[in-house]
Amino acid sequence: MRRIALRKTGWDEPLALEELGEPPAPKGTEVLVEVEACGVCHRDLLDREGRFPFLRPGVTPGHEVCGRVIALGDRVTDWKLGDRVGTMHRDSCGACAACAAGQTSLCESAAFVLGILADGGYASHLLVPERGLFRLPEGVPSATAAVLHCTFGTAYRDLVVLGGLARGERVLVTGANGGVGLAAVQVAARLGATVVAAVRAPVHEPALRALGAAEVVVGAGDAIHKHPRTGRIDLALDTVGEPTFGAALRTLRVGGRIVVVGNVTPARVSLNLGYVITFGLTLRGGSGATRADMAALLALFADRPFDVPVQSWPLADADRAQRAVRQGGLYGRLALDPKQ
Repeated sequence: MRRIALRKTGWDEPLALEELGEPPAPKGTEVLVEVEACGVCHRDLLDREGRFPFLRPGVTPGHEVCGRVIALGDRVTDWKLGDRVGTMHRDSCGACAACAAGQTSLCESAAFVLGILADGGYASHLLVPERGLFRLPEGVPSATAAVLHCTFGTAYRDLVVLGGLARGERVLVTGANGGVGLAAVQVAARLGATVVAAVRAPVHEPALRALGAAEVVVGAGDAIHKHPRTGRIDLALDTVGEPTFGAALRTLRVGGRIVVVGNVTPARVSLNLGYVITFGLTLRGGSGATRADMAALLALFADRPFDVPVQSWPLADADRAQRAVRQGGLYGRLALDPKQ
């Protein structure tokens, strides 16, 4: 078994590739997955920077896995050998009020958080509770399949389930050249919205228009609301956080909604509560997709595949991949292949 270990937070030391013995044997409701690919997400950078004080030292990073079930614990009921699966951000308890309502990504008790409290997917094998997985179709390239949950699944849930997206609405997507941003542009356009994509660099405009953006706003994130192309927005999805949040909020019409899923800088947001109250705005925190969300998203994908730009790099290049994501400006996503 091979894996990447986060031995020390920060950027002074490179990530270490370790050669271990045989992969662990699953017990109870655990499933052993042979990893085909694992996405390199911006949240991986937050983990590395120590932004989560409860991160377990020496943990294997990564929470975006595509793989194949190769061993089962004796109490597993959801999966069989050979199933192709993807990872959720964490497992779920199956017993709390959120789980009973089908909102498993809001589970009140689950603590198996990949890449933070539990070893993640920067590895050749992954041991995970059976409720931490969803079913993936055959035929989708591994690197693409790996990032579907965290990008398209998140975009679908935050726009449709949490944001209440309706056909004909005007939707703003900040950070539209990133993984969730590119996904949100496509999902919103596919479902009949007029999409306004906000990016920092003009180089991304042609591709975003090709993916369905009706307007592309280029420039500083704190001035999105002043751009003549933005207009009044029904629903905003902020994939960035503090640099764009205030401007995104001010694009909303009376009664508009904003879902926040990005937090790329540690800076805190200043919120004018009087403005929110006066205009009757709704603010929600985004969350990861459930199995039901992924089934709905994958049905859209099967009907007409989305464009999922992703580059595949060897597992040994995990440190270089994270630094590339940290530098910014990437179009799409990176994924690690443990078999390269």
